[in-house]
Amino acid sequence: MTPPLRLACINADAPPLFDRAEPGRPRTGYEPDAAALVAAELGRPLEWVYVPWAQFVPALDAHAVDAVWCGQGITEARRERVGFTRPYAVFNESVLVRRAAAVTCPEDLRGLRVAAIAGSTNMALAETFDGAVTVPFGGDGEDVFGDMLAALRSGRVDAVVDDDVVFVPLDADPAFSVAFTVPTGNRWGVAVAKDRPETLQAIDSALAAVVSDGRLRKAWQSWMPNLPYPFA
Repeated sequence: MTPPLRLACINADAPPLFDRAEPGRPRTGYEPDAAALVAAELGRPLEWVYVPWAQFVPALDAHAVDAVWCGQGITEARRERVGFTRPYAVFNESVLVRRAAAVTCPEDLRGLRVAAIAGSTNMALAETFDGAVTVPFGGDGEDVFGDMLAALRSGRVDAVVDDDVVFVPLDADPAFSVAFTVPTGNRWGVAVAKDRPETLQAIDSALAAVVSDGRLRKAWQSWMPNLPYPFA
């Protein structure tokens, strides 16, 4: 029997990237669709393994999963711990605030509490906002993105930094508003343990195939028609 392609991700609602897994319902979103294309190219069934954000690298090191496919920006710091495929997405970063907040630029964040996931590219950006008080959210919980939104909604923080794509569904939420977007062009890749180069090569080659023949573009435009496809 062909072994499944076991991919790690958090189990949370972050459309259009992914939704929370429910019994008897297939997981949907851009990342599940893109991963399914790669698994099909490899001729392997796809299996999701849900772990907290902070456990991604330990899961890779223990070979509990084949890869992490879950919003991993390709950074030099992460490259020291894992290998990355070519990117399957490129996003900018946005700052989300409560709708009544008078924030339109980084200078308006001076003295405000700005949340982001600890150790993320979003936190690296938050730390460049002069005078802002950064509030790191650890990845030990099941839904760190939901935790940050709850903190913003309640007033425990004044802003949240994340990739622009995850804020798209919040445009209609009367509680929130995107204050501004920074064109950082973060590249997202599939993370693989460094001691499994053959797995990295296989996933990277399959990803290259679904990019070149237009299958990935079709998935992107299905879920994110208002965001420019980055691999034209």
